[in-house]
Parts: sequence; C-alpha cells; structure tokens
Amino acid sequence: MKDIEQLVEMLAEDATPVRPAPHPFVLSLKWTGAATAYLAVTLAISGLRPDLMQKFHEPWFVAEIVSLLGIFAATSISAALLAFPDLHQKRTMAFAPVLAFALFLLVILCAWSADNPPAPLPVHSFECTLSITLVSLLPAVWTFYSMRRFASTHYHLAGGIALLSAFSVGALWLRLHEINDSILHLVQWHYLPMLVVGIIGLWLGKTVLKW
Repeated sequence: MKDIEQLVEMLAEDATPVRPAPHPFVLSLKWTGAATAYLAVTLAISGLRPDLMQKFHEPWFVAEIVSLLGIFAATSISAALLAFPDLHQKRTMAFAPVLAFALFLLVILCAWSADNPPAPLPVHSFECTLSITLVSLLPAVWTFYSMRRFASTHYHLAGGIALLSAFSVGALWLRLHEINDSILHLVQWHYLPMLVVGIIGLWLGKTVLKW
C-alpha cells in the first residue's frame, strides 16, 4: 500500500500542469481584437478612400459596412465554437453566420435596387478579388494556427467559417480603401468570391484541423 502511495506521489510531482482552454467568447474576442488592429494598420498603410466621410452619409453604404462587420463578428464566434468538439453547448450560436449572411444579402439587394442610374464600372476586375485575398492571408493563418490547438470534430465547417471570417476582413479593408460604388462590380469581384473561399475552407479545414 505504501509503495502505491509513493508511486501516486511521484506521478503527481512529474505531471505537467494543463492550461485550461479559453472560453470560446474570449477566443473570438482575441481574434476580433487582432483583426481590428490588423485592419487599422492596413488602412493606415494603404489609406482611406478620400470620400469616406461623405459615404457615411449614404444609408446603404453604412448598412453594407455594418452587415460586413456582422459577418465578421458572427464568423469569429462561430469559428471559436467550432474549434471545440461539443461546440461548448452553443450549437445554435455556432450557426449565427447563416443569419448574418442572409442580412448581408438583403442589404446588397436593396443597395442594388437603389443604384439607379447604376454607378459606372471601374476599369479593373479580378484585381479586387486578388487584393482581398492577399489581405486575408494573415488573418486566415493566425485563425487556423489558433484553432489547431484545440480539438475540433467539425473541421470541414470550421475551416470554411474561418476562411470566410478572414475574407470579410479583406472585404472591409477594400471597401474602406477603394473608390468604387458599382454594386455590380462589388457583387462579382468582392462578394461572390466568398462562395469559392468558403468551399476552399471546407477542404482546408480537413487538411489542417483534422487530428
């Protein structure tokens, strides 16, 4: 009996303390804070669109920015929840991006209807998608790196949501930087690529997050 007690004491002394995982809300707040700082630095380097103050007097532009922020917030929380096997018993909240994207789609449709006569198309096209993707790379990397530390059993969905969250940061940056008011261009080269990014995220999640 004494030998068993000594063995237990030895094992207890050698045991490495395990740091408890942060709450998903705390995790999402960390990602949001990092993304906010990153967005501020990126805009400081690239510059804001010169007519931004005037644009903030246009209700559909404001609604677009707010709904993009809503997508980022919803996907950040969802990604944090999906990083845990049991979704932290908040399954409904994990699917909050569905509501955020529905609201965003409604805003874009209303802005498209109000764009009469249509704003002129810019001279460029895919360059916007490329720029958003490049700006999104760093948020995507740090989100996936952070999620790798946990034990997601929903790696397909977690990967898709994580990439959508990162892409929304890039979309916000370009909308606040570029002088462009063509809804048709925005749909084609800013927002429809989100669908492709989400699909890529499903594959990337299986590759990176599966354990």
